[in-house]
Amino acid sequence: MIWIVIPVFNRKNFTRECLLSLRKQTVQDFKVVIVDDGSTDGTDEMVKTEFPEVILIDGGGDLFWTAAVNMGIQYALDHGAEAVMTLNNDTLPTEDFIEKTIEASKKDPKGVIGALEIDVATKDVIYGGEKIDWVLATTKNIIDGIPAPKRTGLHPVSWLPGRGLLIPRAVFEKVGLFDAARFPHYYGDVDFTHTALRNGFPNYINYDAKLMTYPEESGDRKNKVKKNFKNYYNHLFSIKGGGNLKDFTRFTFKNCPFYFVPSYLLIGYLRRMGGYFVH
Repeated sequence: MIWIVIPVFNRKNFTRECLLSLRKQTVQDFKVVIVDDGSTDGTDEMVKTEFPEVILIDGGGDLFWTAAVNMGIQYALDHGAEAVMTLNNDTLPTEDFIEKTIEASKKDPKGVIGALEIDVATKDVIYGGEKIDWVLATTKNIIDGIPAPKRTGLHPVSWLPGRGLLIPRAVFEKVGLFDAARFPHYYGDVDFTHTALRNGFPNYINYDAKLMTYPEESGDRKNKVKKNFKNYYNHLFSIKGGGNLKDFTRFTFKNCPFYFVPSYLLIGYLRRMGGYFVH
């Protein structure tokens, strides 16, 4: 039994489509927990009316992603969950997504398992796993080095995003919940999965479990659509800014080997400040 935790704030139609895609799964051995963090568009009533099988938790309106996910995870653990999946509402799991995830988890029950992410509109792969090089302060997209015929099964990675992320109960018992104090919105998933890896729980991306996503819906992508000073500031300092310098600094000091910290910070700052204008 997998417990699927979905944090939501408005975007009722995305939530509806995500839940409908879960109803179509070839395997139905899961429960869904939605943490509604103060939606004002009728999301809660829609879920209650159209998806009575879903457990709906009121988040109160001031949680952001990490704390909302933690609330749902804690509920699942309190009710006996042996595995929890975090999922965003702007995703559409393919019909065999849960089935393929369960199959993969049996190959390494200690593994933290992520999904292959595909753009809904273009059908291009937008996330195929990463490995970190602390020395050069770079990440390598591992899918680029894997021939198409071998893009199946599990592949080790350094960390994983929280979209379609399967986490065994043992991981929470060892490292705790996501670090909402340091990473209230961004970096919570990357930090958690890298922390799990450092504590003996391998991270894998599962190329057989495909998750359709809407990359343009990310808060930072919207900051970059229209280039202006306000959006640049939000990119670097807003809680929903993908280039948030405070989050990056905290992540570096927590995860980077100490002898690489100065160079990793310097290169990272320059990339975040300059990268806004080239993407």
